[in-house]
Amino acid sequence: MKEKIKLILFGAGGHALSVIDVIESTNKFKILFCLDNYEGTIGKYKVYKQRKNLSYYKKFTNKVFISIGQIKTAKIRMLLYKRLIKNKFILPNIISPTAYVSKNSEIKNGTIVMHHVLINSSCEIGENCIINSKSLIEHGVKIENNCHIATGGIINGDCYIKKETFIGSNSTIIQGKIVGSNSIIGSGKTLKKNLPSNSTYK
Repeated sequence: MKEKIKLILFGAGGHALSVIDVIESTNKFKILFCLDNYEGTIGKYKVYKQRKNLSYYKKFTNKVFISIGQIKTAKIRMLLYKRLIKNKFILPNIISPTAYVSKNSEIKNGTIVMHHVLINSSCEIGENCIINSKSLIEHGVKIENNCHIATGGIINGDCYIKKETFIGSNSTIIQGKIVGSNSIIGSGKTLKKNLPSNSTYK
């Protein structure tokens, strides 16, 4: 039997519960513990206060994952991701066994694809993204780094979602549209036009 990959999680809030569930469902990883700004437990896992010196954790494993959520801003996840990469940690991508990801699409490191997601052909999903439960990413979509597609989000064919963007739950992006970087689309919205960077569409 293949040995499971040892993994440390950064973040032990509500989003981490969902991340843990996906990780456990893959049967590929062994979560050692979680790091946050408090000490305690999350589920069956210990939570420790995160040290400033990230290299300290290398003695446990060089594989880590960010389990901090993202709604209003990608800044916390993005800065942590950069620090982890600078310290030469490896962030795998995590894909739920209940998700469908086309063999002709690419999922980059540090991204999680959660339960019942469908990613169709010729898509490119960037680093450190959250593709949340029951999202639909249609053919030819490009999603840049540090984005969050929330639960039930629909990104239709050939859309381009630029970096650090949040797409709210049950929202729909009509085919071929461009969403500028660092934008927020509220839940339940339908976007029928291109959206400039730093926009909020509610």
